[in-house]
Amino acid sequence: MTLPPEQSQPTAADINAAIRGLWVDGALPAERRDEYARLVVAWAEAMRAEQELAA
Repeated sequence: MTLPPEQSQPTAADINAAIRGLWVDGALPAERRDEYARLVVAWAEAMRAEQELAA
């Protein structure tokens, strides 16, 4: 996933969009599973950070 130059941290929504983009015809290709796992962790971290900012 590449980010716009002005954005250093992707938002949870950006990461979610990247996750959704990995699924082709409703299935996750085997060669993309490592990337999927990495993005899910990044999404969880982004969600946590966004919740902390909101609190």
